Amino acid sequence: MSNIREQLMAKTANLPTPADFKSDNKKEKGARGPQTMPGITSALAAAQLRIQELESKGLSTEIAVSLIVPNPWQPRRQFNEAKLSELARAIAEVGLLQAVTVRRVDDTFQLVAGERRWRAHKLLNLETIRAVVIECTDQDMSALALMENVTRDDLSDYEIAIAVRRAETEFPKRTRLAEVMGVTRNDLYRFLAFDDLPDFVKRDLDLNPSMLAATAAQEIVNALKKTGEPGLKALRELWPLLVSGDLVQSKMAASINAQVSRGISTADAGGRSILKIFAGKVQAGSITKDVKGLTFKFKAGVVTDEQESELREAIGKMFSIRSE
Repeated sequence: MSNIREQLMAKTANLPTPADFKSDNKKEKGARGPQTMPGITSALAAAQLRIQELESKGLSTEIAVSLIVPNPWQPRRQFNEAKLSELARAIAEVGLLQAVTVRRVDDTFQLVAGERRWRAHKLLNLETIRAVVIECTDQDMSALALMENVTRDDLSDYEIAIAVRRAETEFPKRTRLAEVMGVTRNDLYRFLAFDDLPDFVKRDLDLNPSMLAATAAQEIVNALKKTGEPGLKALRELWPLLVSGDLVQSKMAASINAQVSRGISTADAGGRSILKIFAGKVQAGSITKDVKGLTFKFKAGVVTDEQESELREAIGKMFSIRSE
């Protein structure tokens, strides 16, 4: 019995069937946004039946570890090295308890399920691994990879998003893809929002996929669509704060909008631009630049005598100041 089948059976063992739900049931809100429980139940049950069907026609054999390649639709981009080493030690002590599941592709075998067990064998420098060879279509491969991982808490939204993009070509409509995953269309579009993020963000996510959740990604994309180039500039300035942990992801979109509304420069045909200056939430003044020069202007009462002295001192260090 393959690992994916046991996982799917365990997930569905105590779940109600779609018939147990009424049509007016409210959606439950999960970690990745609202997901429809009947949809997840149906999708997992369908995947379980499909695995049973494929395994019943499979062939159990020993395959050279070097001939096996990962599932191209596998969402996971990072594997916990400590847990992988622990699995390798267990296999070294008691052997492989569950065979991996593969399909033949030309002269190699693609993993359907069991990549951690295969990687553990590589760590142990074992030459062969016990496997069940099945006949499996590309659509089955992509769907089963998604179903095995989409509800796992240790898999990041970004990793799922990449797998969704890869699987999308195997399904004629996104509605059908959402049904296979057991999520709502809104959830699906949240995952797809990662694709619209700037490249510098996605490069960091490739290194640390768990840095940004799908909801935050969608909010950032919406903020960028609203604010345009100034918003992208703001994101470039704010993103390092999120990477360092000084800005929480749920505040990023609001921070972009706030920075744009407070600091955006508006220019007219004459080359005039105005930069607003804020003290907290109150506009304290502005910096105006035009063909005549650069003007700093502060509202009465917002600058203390001490702050005025500091400003004069700072300007005095750059230029010669004379009283008239």
